[in-house]
Amino acid sequence: MAARILLENLVIPGCGDERRPASILLEGERIAAVAGPEEEVAADRRVDLGGALVLPAAIDLHVHFDDPGFTHREDFATGTRAAAAGGVGCIADMPCTSVPPVTSVENLRTKLAVIAPKARVDFMLWGGVCAQVMGESGWEERLGELVEEGVGAVKVYLLSGMDSFGDLTAGQLRTVLAVAGRLGVPVGVHAEDRELVLELTRDIREAGGDGPLDYAASRPAEAEILAARTVVEAVRATGSRAHVVHVASAGAMEVLSRARKEGLPVSAETCPHFLAHTVEDLERLGSLLKTAPVVKTAADREELWRGLAAGEIALVASDHAAGVWPDEKTTGSIWTDYGGVPGVELLLPFLYSEGFRRGRLSLERLVEVTATAPAKLLGVGGFKGRIAPGFHADLAVIDEKVRWTVRAADLHNKNRYTPLEGWELTGRIRETWVRGRRVFWREGDHGRFAEPHGRWIRRGEGT
Repeated sequence: MAARILLENLVIPGCGDERRPASILLEGERIAAVAGPEEEVAADRRVDLGGALVLPAAIDLHVHFDDPGFTHREDFATGTRAAAAGGVGCIADMPCTSVPPVTSVENLRTKLAVIAPKARVDFMLWGGVCAQVMGESGWEERLGELVEEGVGAVKVYLLSGMDSFGDLTAGQLRTVLAVAGRLGVPVGVHAEDRELVLELTRDIREAGGDGPLDYAASRPAEAEILAARTVVEAVRATGSRAHVVHVASAGAMEVLSRARKEGLPVSAETCPHFLAHTVEDLERLGSLLKTAPVVKTAADREELWRGLAAGEIALVASDHAAGVWPDEKTTGSIWTDYGGVPGVELLLPFLYSEGFRRGRLSLERLVEVTATAPAKLLGVGGFKGRIAPGFHADLAVIDEKVRWTVRAADLHNKNRYTPLEGWELTGRIRETWVRGRRVFWREGDHGRFAEPHGRWIRRGEGT
C-alpha cells in the first residue's frame, strides 16, 4: 500500500486572489484529499511547508529539448532538470527539433527510447506534419497512428527555418486541420506569413541591413496578422481546433479574439519574452533576444498582458529553444545567429513575480495560464493541472517573500543564457513534486534533485 504523505501548514489558491490555508494528502502518485487546517488527517509522514504557497506544478506545452540529434544545444536530462527547478511538473516537447522528427510512430518510439530514462519531470510529445510528410502517400494514416499512440497535439509551420521540417501552404494547413479534427486533436500553428517575411528579408539583406532592427523589420506584426487570418479561415472551413503558438503582436491576438467571439475553435499562447521585452530591448541585447516571431512594441507588450488577464490568450509557454552559447549566438551576422532562448526554468517564477505580484494577473488566472489551460489543450485536464483529489500530485512550492536576481550561471539547462539576466524577481521555487515525489528542492542557494522520475504521459490517458 502506498505511503500517505501529508503536506501541511501551506496555502493554496482559491477564487481571484484568495488563498486558502490547507493541507494536501498524497497517496502514491495522486492527491488523496485536500483538507482544511483544522481537519484531522491520518498520514504515515507529515511535511511542514511553513506557510508556503503551493500551486499546481506548471505544464510547459512548448519546449524544444533537441533530443536526440541536437543535444549540443539541449537534452532531456538538462532540459527536464531546468523544468524541475522552475516548478514545472510536465513539459510537451516539439516534434521538429530532434532526429528523426516525430512524424511517425516509428520515429516517436525511437525518440522515447532515448529520452524516457533521462526525464526528471513528466513529459508529453507533439506529433508533427511538415511539407516533406505531405509529399508522401499514407501520411494521414501515419498521423492517425501517432494520435492513437498518444501525442498531445500536432505541430505545423506556416513559416519554417528548418530544412528537415518544411512549412505548409494555406491549402495544406486546411487539409491537416480536417484530418486532425476527425482524429480529435488540436493543431498548433507557427503563424507568420511566409511570402511577406521572405520578401522583406531578401530586400533588407540586399540593402545591406544586418542589425537587430533589420531582423525585426523582416518579421513585422503584419506577418503575424496575415498568418492569423490564414489560420482563422482554415478553422472556419474545417471546424477543427487550432492553437496559435507564441503570439507576439496585439494585432494577431485581436484577429484570434474576434474569431473566438464568432464561436470558432481557435486559441493562442504567448511567451515570457514577449511579456517582458520590446524591440528596443532587441536593439540593446542583440541576438541574445533573437526569436521567431520577434519581440514587438511596448504597446504590443501591454496588450498581451491585458489579453492574457482577460482570457483572449489562453496560456503562456516558454518556447524553450537554447542555442550553443555563445558560439551560435555570436556568428557575426544577425541573419545566421541562432534564434531562440532558454525559458522553461523561468516560466513560472516570471509569471508569479511580474504577473501576479504586479497585479497583472489574479492568482486564479496564474494557475489557469500555467497549468489548467495547457492540461486541457493537451487532453490531460482530467488528472493534471489542478490541486484536487484524484489528480496527479504535481506541485510547485513557492517562497513568496524571497527576492532574487536572475543569473544565467545559476540556471540548470545546458546552455545558460537569458534575456532576463539581472532581473530581480519576487517569489522563488522552493520545491517541485511530480506524481507524489519531491523531484527538486532548494538548500540555501543550491538546488538538489532526486533521481529521474518523469514518465511519458499520453493524451487522454486514464479516460
